[in-house]
Amino acid sequence: MKRLFLFILFIAILYIAKPYWEEPVSKYIDISFLEPVDEKINTILNKDTLGTAMHYISDMTDKVILYLSPKSADEEEPSGTIEKPLLEQPVNTTISIHNIELGSSEEKVEAELGEPKSQSMNEYGTEWQTFHEGYHNFVMVAFDEKRKVNAVYTNDDLISSNVGIRYGSLKSTVRETFGEPIKEIRKGLNIYILQESDGFDVFKSGDTYTYVFYDLHQNDKVTAIQLISTSLEKKKTGIYTGGDASLRNGFEQQLFDLTNAIRVRHGLNSLEWDDAVSGTARRHSADMANNDYFNHKNKQGKSPFDRMKDDGVKFHGAGENLAYGQSSSIFAHEGLMNSAGHRENILDDYSHLGTGVAFNEKLQPYYTENFLLK
Repeated sequence: MKRLFLFILFIAILYIAKPYWEEPVSKYIDISFLEPVDEKINTILNKDTLGTAMHYISDMTDKVILYLSPKSADEEEPSGTIEKPLLEQPVNTTISIHNIELGSSEEKVEAELGEPKSQSMNEYGTEWQTFHEGYHNFVMVAFDEKRKVNAVYTNDDLISSNVGIRYGSLKSTVRETFGEPIKEIRKGLNIYILQESDGFDVFKSGDTYTYVFYDLHQNDKVTAIQLISTSLEKKKTGIYTGGDASLRNGFEQQLFDLTNAIRVRHGLNSLEWDDAVSGTARRHSADMANNDYFNHKNKQGKSPFDRMKDDGVKFHGAGENLAYGQSSSIFAHEGLMNSAGHRENILDDYSHLGTGVAFNEKLQPYYTENFLLK
């Protein structure tokens, strides 16, 4: 492994130094055969990314590391003694989550899940009610005006279906079962083209939109599912919705909960909320949204760790994840988990977390996660 790393490092140095040796070498050797390599490398370097991740190790030199190759984070059984519920086959729909289907009554949800741990505004103009047991058996549920379930999400092993799809199913199996994912969603007179992504598929069947998320680091296995009723989807008139304080607060809460749920799923501790660093995160999101940039360093050249220290945040180690433009915290979180450096931060040895969200004039959200080790 060490030799492979050194070889890759050597190639990278050669490529970076190419402007200095290309001209003299080309006088003696035809190096046109490198043009396809140049094109491929430039494509990789210029490819739009979800965001960037930074990690800080507290020592005398204030060392900042950009993680490109994180440590392995293999799937683990959740720790503790929380039992997985007995899953039943859905009765009225194709897929159920924790025995909850679209159309289930509020009484059914209460009997199955108990009391919600929190409620938060979502992008559909309704509320996610969040259920979990120390972030085990994690489910989010929304209701329509008749108190029937019109949306449900999980990133836990709580998926049951009468077509064989479950948590951990392969993407190829999902597509063999449901067919090709849809390419667009119509809302009134508008047609929204869905961006192609390796990380998720959207399927439309009857009155249900099924969003299936895959873990690209676990052989494209199903890692989460979101079910949305057609009636609720139609109420959302655009890709982005209002950027008011209630939605900002909702996205921040959901990003925090989703991070803890996936950490527990990987056998790690859940993180404690930190008000101070949440303020740091929110201010950075607002600064990026208001000043039209996307970077760990702000316009004054301050790093996330400089901003934390300016805000009086104490830490032994810290990290920051950024995301931009995803229509909800669910999409932001699932995308971060499929990006190596971001995944490293989410699954690293931290103790506290603060999240901050802000919207630009186009209502596009900016997401900041600040992780702390205290």
